[in-house]
Amino acid sequence: MAAVVDNSGEAVEAAKNNDLEVETTKSESKEFNVQNLVDMFTKLNPLAKEFFPSYFHHNQTKKSDNFNQVPVKQSAGNENFSNKRGRNNVNQGRRKLNGRAFRAQRDDSIRRTVYVSDIDQTITEEQLAGLFSNCGQVVDCRVCGDPHSVLRFAFVEFADERARAALILDGTMLGFYPVRVLPSKTAILPVNPTFLPRSENEREMCTRTVYCTNIDKKVSQTEMKSFFESTCGEVTRLRLLGDQVHSTRIAFVEFAMAESAIIALNCSGLVLGTQAIRVSPSKTPVRPRVTRPTLR
Repeated sequence: MAAVVDNSGEAVEAAKNNDLEVETTKSESKEFNVQNLVDMFTKLNPLAKEFFPSYFHHNQTKKSDNFNQVPVKQSAGNENFSNKRGRNNVNQGRRKLNGRAFRAQRDDSIRRTVYVSDIDQTITEEQLAGLFSNCGQVVDCRVCGDPHSVLRFAFVEFADERARAALILDGTMLGFYPVRVLPSKTAILPVNPTFLPRSENEREMCTRTVYCTNIDKKVSQTEMKSFFESTCGEVTRLRLLGDQVHSTRIAFVEFAMAESAIIALNCSGLVLGTQAIRVSPSKTPVRPRVTRPTLR
């Protein structure tokens, strides 16, 4: 009886072992099949024609260049940014053109200008322009006071490029000193035509007026008037101007006598406040301020 029991136990154990082997074989077979599928999919070409309908290939033959391009829809913000960038590019182009035009105009003005130094104090702009008018039409003449010398210097601009012909006047006696004439390295800044004298009376006012620059902002109009009256003579009108951009101010000073304006040119280089002022003849008269009627 005991032998029968032992044999039946061995049979049960053998059956369990057979079932385990079958399950292991099925599991290995399943893993093998999945691995084969993964390998197959990795080898497939997603762009192969089998994966796309026939009409898609028909359209792609016409638009093969755009196959990999994905259309991007611009939002309103992107469109505004693009438009703004386009406007900025246009504005920059215009500024570049304006800058080139300005430089070309400046260079042309420099070629038509000569620099004159060692000018006697008694020489006026009219006399200096008269000397150089023999070389060509003079369109502008600016005499400036030199803070480092009792003599003055000037810029003379011609209507055309006859400035080279004016160089022959170097060493010409004008007053008590021979003047020096050299090609100019700078152009004369143009004056607003609306500020130029409009009548003979205003031209006479210009002979009694000086243009003063590099004025300390702390200097008041009263202090400036007292400075010129104590040194040069009676001041009939004074216009002190300035803004928030520049660190100094400018002024137009009109004297009662033309001789006082000539003396005022010698004040160039004198310290007024904390700055050494620069004085030159004025091209514009000091017009009285126009009082506007008040609205009621």
